[in-house]
This record gives sequence, structure tokens and C-alpha cells, in this order.
Amino acid sequence: KFPLSGAHRNTECASCHKSGHFADLQTDCYSCHQADFAKVTVPNHAAAQLSHDCMTCHTQTSWKPSTFNHSTTSFALVGAHVTADCASCHKNGQFKGTATDCYTCHQTDFAKVVNPNHVTAQLSHDCTTCHTTTSWKPSTFNHSTTAFALVGAHVTVDCASCHKNGQFKGTATDCYTCHQIDFTKSTSPNHVTSQLSHDCSTCHSSTAWKPSTFNHRTTAFALTGAHTTTICESCHKNGQFKGTPTDCYACHQTDFTKSGEPNHVTAQLSHDCLTCHSTIAWKPSTFNHSSTAFPLTGAHGTTQCASCHVNGKFKGTASDCYTCHKTDFATPVIPNHVTAQLSHDCTTCHSTTTWKPSTFDHKKTNFPLAGAHLTTDCASCHKNGLFKGTATDCYTCHQTKFAATTTPNHVTSQFSHDCTTCHTVNAWKPATFNHNTTAFPLTGAHTTTDCASCHKNGQFKGTATDCYSCHQTDFARPTNPNHVTAQLSHDCTTCHSTTAWKPSTFDHQKTTFKLVGAHMTTDCSSCHKNGQFTGLPTDCYSCHQTNYTNTLNPNHVTGAFSHDCTTCHSMTAWKPATFNHSTSAFPLVGAHVTVACASCHINGQFTGTPKDCWSCHQTKFNATTTPNHVTAQFSHDCTICHSMTAWKPSTFNHSTTAFPLTGAHTTTDCLFCHKNGQYKGTATDCYTCHTTDFNGVTNPNHVSGGFDHNCATCHTTTAWNPATFDHNKTNFKLTGAHLTTQCASCHVGGKYTGTSTVCYTCHTADYNNSTNPNHATAKYPTDCTTCHTTTAWKPSTFDHTPYFPIGSTAKHRPGRWNLCSDCHTNPADSKVFSCINCHEHDKASMDSKHSGRSGYSYDSNACYRCHPRGNS
Repeated sequence: KFPLSGAHRNTECASCHKSGHFADLQTDCYSCHQADFAKVTVPNHAAAQLSHDCMTCHTQTSWKPSTFNHSTTSFALVGAHVTADCASCHKNGQFKGTATDCYTCHQTDFAKVVNPNHVTAQLSHDCTTCHTTTSWKPSTFNHSTTAFALVGAHVTVDCASCHKNGQFKGTATDCYTCHQIDFTKSTSPNHVTSQLSHDCSTCHSSTAWKPSTFNHRTTAFALTGAHTTTICESCHKNGQFKGTPTDCYACHQTDFTKSGEPNHVTAQLSHDCLTCHSTIAWKPSTFNHSSTAFPLTGAHGTTQCASCHVNGKFKGTASDCYTCHKTDFATPVIPNHVTAQLSHDCTTCHSTTTWKPSTFDHKKTNFPLAGAHLTTDCASCHKNGLFKGTATDCYTCHQTKFAATTTPNHVTSQFSHDCTTCHTVNAWKPATFNHNTTAFPLTGAHTTTDCASCHKNGQFKGTATDCYSCHQTDFARPTNPNHVTAQLSHDCTTCHSTTAWKPSTFDHQKTTFKLVGAHMTTDCSSCHKNGQFTGLPTDCYSCHQTNYTNTLNPNHVTGAFSHDCTTCHSMTAWKPATFNHSTSAFPLVGAHVTVACASCHINGQFTGTPKDCWSCHQTKFNATTTPNHVTAQFSHDCTICHSMTAWKPSTFNHSTTAFPLTGAHTTTDCLFCHKNGQYKGTATDCYTCHTTDFNGVTNPNHVSGGFDHNCATCHTTTAWNPATFDHNKTNFKLTGAHLTTQCASCHVGGKYTGTSTVCYTCHTADYNNSTNPNHATAKYPTDCTTCHTTTAWKPSTFDHTPYFPIGSTAKHRPGRWNLCSDCHTNPADSKVFSCINCHEHDKASMDSKHSGRSGYSYDSNACYRCHPRGNS
């Protein structure tokens, strides 16, 4: 854990490993270099409480020269700090708690600056705001870091112009505060009477007060067209800017009233002038009819407005065709629109271009025209000029053709009135029928069979779809096999196809008994005797009972073998036969694989054969003497030590017990622990076997020391010696000087149990002998860790910060006081303190400074109550 490098490589081993001690040596620098640490005076390492980690400044090459990388601290050195003498900041050799803020060191620089006066201006104590680490001067201030970045003329304005009387905090950032005079004296327009916004940036820039501009686009009324050149007073009369109307009518009411074509007033036109006029000029004006609910198309685009808007009426003008074209609707006779009750929606047949020619799109009805219907005269269907309620089914028009058809006779056959079943809209003939749309699609020979063969006497409805109905004669005729006597299924598709009755096949794989092996070539009658096909058994034994009974090696009957012949036989042949012992509860492995069956299955007994080792190997179990299995009461489970390969050699895996063997135990003879051949109940604790070792130890004396009988606490299974003890596993971990302290120093008189873990028990003398401060008189806590470490009693430290940070200001840092008693005036009670001893102001002066302060009184407790951190 301690690789040698630098000067350590040439150091004598004995320099570190004193008295030949190699185990548990400290690897930190301070343990060996404590003397080097203590003798350094510039700076004094001990007084400065420098870190014991020597690597912070020193290397393993030599103690000197030494360097310290200030960048590893929270205050990296830059600028003039790099060349500053350490003592400049670390006064009196103090390194811990050195302030890292600028003001602490540069308070004098801060106080003597008069332009501007940093103190009266209450400038920030963060000097980096204006100064750099290179030097105090020159200094700069980046106004962009504030809420008011300087731009335009502000960049060259003297600071005092805005920061009057050296006031920097709370300086206003709005324009009006500085430019109130400019605002007040402006008369064109008069900013005051016009109640213009105090936000000067609305019209003015930071470059100069004049010229000024106003962007009307920032208002709710952006200027366009002629408005851009109109003088402001035209709209903002009498210098009024607030509440100026933004609608056209307010300014253009006169234009609206005097307009006569059309008369805007009588026509009740919208007051929104933009409907027809633009901001460029009142005339010319236009009206976009597309913005209404009636966009103009076709001939409407050139029609005079008065044609529709009669008597100058614009509101409520009808937008339907019929209102204007009622005469056009009533005039036609082919067809007569009135008697035919045609729709008043003229767009059905007419367009906005002209009344004629007109068209009608039959596709928009629920009867789109196709085929011969496209060239049929309208009157053929719409008789007597009737259009509404015209039938859309075929039969209504084609009833005559339906009744006249005799091949087949549609009426007597009760054919569907849906003519599309066989006919198309092109012509009545030729006609086709797609049998695939029925429940009996035609396949094979059925596709060429005459319809009358199945549909006898012109009967189509209710025609049977099963094979047997048509093929009953074919079914009754065969004798090999005889379908009737064999009670074969009437489902002819089992063996026959729609192509022809013969040849026929039967797929045995679709039954519950699929044919494999020798069954595939066996004649059907071998199994289906006397033409019996239904109710036949599917088990092997029913057919192979003779084979089963005649087999003697082994005798299947006396052996009570299973009737499931597939256990040993295949469907290829009765012989050869095999038995897979792995399918039983005793798979064969090792020597069992080559053992003759009769060795285990005595007298041809196969059922109830025992599966445990002892039943077969009882003789070997009883005959074994090393060790004697019977007297040792060994388990009858032979697999614990023996394998199925052979009885010998045998092994025992001690790891399967509650005592796995490790270390020297692995080579110890079994009888050393299992005396007199006793294996059951052997003790697993160390002490039982190692009592003599335990009692014989004198350094330390295990018996008088009341040591734990768990030898594993200090010893291993490798050997009794060497022994170690890990103190870190106790409730008192060793650190610092405790690591090198002799055990007897704490465990006095060889006593180890009940040893106190509190510091005071061992360090009572140190506690009582301390005079600065006197621990006993002051009744200090006996928890020594408050101030002391386990490294040494001295130097000691006390973290005063939680109670009162004595490093919080320059006045409270060490150097301003020497002894704790400077503040803690009662040596018998550290809780008693005095602020007034150091802050020796007269009561009248303090009373004056604290005038109006709630809870003030001239005593130390009151000081602490208001100044608990020592600052103002």
C-alpha cells in the first residue's frame, strides 16, 4: 500500500520499520516527519496549524525546497497577489481562517478614496466591481452590469450629473426624473397639457432630446396611406392625444353623409368605411362582393347593382336564385318546372353564366345513370313529366321482361326481383349468374353440369347443398368397402372430390389415429375386420395382444408390463424393442448403464423396484470399515460420498456440512476431529479443539483476560500463530496515537472486557492538569474530542464559530485578543463573557448610538443578542 518513490527508494528499511516492525505501519507523511514539521519556523507549522498532509507543499524527493500551490485553495493567486509576500495576508503566521474578500485587506484603500468617496457613497465592499488584482489604479466601472446600461449621450455624461452629492445607491433609472425640465418646456406639442407619457423613450432617444420622432405603429392606430402625411392636429384637435377615436366614421362622417350613389344614409350602409374605401383617398371606392354571403360569379359580375338592390336597398337582399329568376322558372315547358314540382334551387341545372343551355347531373341523385340508362330519353322513366318519387329499382321498369323470360321461367322459379343478380345495366341479354354468391360455390365437375341436373322442374329455392342428396346412388353402389353396411359418413368429401367420384382417397391423418411406420402399408381390412370402420380401438394392445402375451424375455405378463406398447416398441416393427430408462423415475447413469436388467429386476419383477442406493448396496455399506459406516451411523444415502461409476474411490465434500474446511483443516486427518469414529454431533466451534492453545497463551493471558472463545476473532484456520486483532471491528476504532499505543496502556492488568471508550477515563490527569484554561475549575465537558484529537493532547483547537465567530471581523480575530480570559471573565464559568472590556465606550456614547433601537441596554448579553455574529 506504500510504493517507494523519490528519497524513500534510498532510505534504509530500519528508518521506518523500527525494531523490525513491519505490520500495520502508518503510511501518512506526518507519522515519520513529525520532527521536520515541528522545527519549521517560517512559517511555524505547529502555531499556524498547517495540515499534516506534508504533500501539500513538500515532495518525496526532499523536505526542501518546498512549494505551495495556492490554486488548490479557495483563493487562487492572480495579478499582484502572485508576487505579494505571504506575511502580507497571513499576519502573525495565521493561515487558517484568512479572509478571501478584497475589503478586509484593502479597507485603507477603500477609505481614502474621495473621487468618489467610497464610504459616504456606501459603495460595495466588493472591490472587483471596479478594481482588478493587478493594481488599485487605474480603476473602471462597467455600467452594463447595473440595471441601467449607458448608451448614446449617457456614455459621455459626467457621473456627478446623475449621481448628485456622491449618491450612487437608489439613483433613478427612468428618463423623466432627469429630463423633467425638458418635458415641461416642450410646447409643440405641449407635453403637460397633452398628458403625454413620462416614458421619454416613446419619442426621444438617448442620443439627444431633439430631433424626436413618434412611431404611430406602437399605438392601436398605425398610419397608412394619406394618414401618414396628415398633420397631427387634424386628428388630435386642441392638443388632445388621449382618447382619440380610431374608427373611420368619427373623422369621415361628412364624407359618409354627402355620398349619394348610393345614398349611404338611406341605404343604412355600414359605418366601417374600409368596406369600400381605403386610407389613400375617399374616391375611387370599390366594394368586394366576395366579402358578403353572396360572392358574384358569371353574369352576376357585370350586372348593375340596382338590378338586385332595388330602390337603393342593400340590407336583407335575397341570395337565392328563385327570387330573381321566378319568371325564368315559370316559362319552360320541357320540362314544365311548375307542374313537375322541380326544385327552386336553380343551380341544380343552371349556372350563373346564363339560363341556357342547362344541364342536370343525374349522379347527384340516388340513381346515378350507367350503361344503357345514359342514352335513354328522360320521358321513358319520368312519364307524364313526373320527377318526384320515380322508382329506382329494376323490376318496376323491367317487369314485362321479367315475366316474359321462360328459360328459366322467372315467375314460376320465384326469382328475386333484383335483376342485377343476373343482368347488367348494358342490356337484358346476355345474362349471367355467379353461383359463388350462393351458399354452394361451384367447383370441379359442378362448373360444367347443366343447371337442370340439380334444379329439377325449375326449382331453385331450397335446393340441397350436401353431396349425399345428389350422389345417393353412387354411395349405395360400392362394395369395396360397402358404404352402407360400413355405415360410412354421408359426407362424400371425406374420400371423394368434386372432380369425379373415382378415383377416391381417404386421408387417415385427419382421423384420431394417424398412420405411421408399418401401419402405412398395412391393408385396411387387417384392422377394419368385417368392414367395420366405426368404433375401432386405437390402442396398441388391442391389435398386438398376441405379441404381448408371447414375449418371454422379459415376460410381459408376469412382469405386469404396461399395455402401452409404445413404451418399448415403435410402429416400424415389434422387434427390435428398446426401453428408455430415462423416462422412468430412475434414469440410468454410470455403471448402471451396463448392468444387466435382471441384476436389479430380480425374478422378472419390474414394478416396485426400489430406487435408493442402500437397497442394492447394503452389503458394501455393512462391509466398509474405514470408516465403519454402521457404527458411525452414516446416512443410507450413498451419493453423499460415492458416485454411480464405482463404489471406490469415494469422496466427501465437507463444504456441504455446517463446517466447510479451510486452511490447515483441509490437510488434517479426519480422525483428529472425529475421534473413535464419531461423526454425528462433532463440535464446530474452535474452542472445543483448541482449548489447550487458548489456555496456554500468556501474552495476553486469554483466561484471566476473559477472552471470547471465538478464536476466529484473532486467529485464522491457517495456523494459531501469528494472530491479529482488528480493533476497528469493536465499538472503539483506533486512530492517531492510539494506533501505536501498547495494548496494556489501556487494558490495565490484562483486562479487556468492559474497557471504557470515553477519553476522560484515560486522560483524567491531562484534563485536571490543564491550566490555560483550567478545565476543572471551568467545569469543561469531559468529551475531550471537543478540542483535542487522537493524534496528541496538544496542540488543541476549539471551534468557536457555532457560538460566536471570533474570525468574523478584524476586531475579533486572534491578535486582537490573547487569552480566552480576555472575554470569558469568570474562570469558573465559560458561559460568562464581557463585550464591554474590549469595546470600552462610555455608556452615554453607546446610549446615543443606539437611540431608538428596540431592546437595547448597556450590557454584554444585550450586545450579543443584537450582534450574535460580531458584525454591525
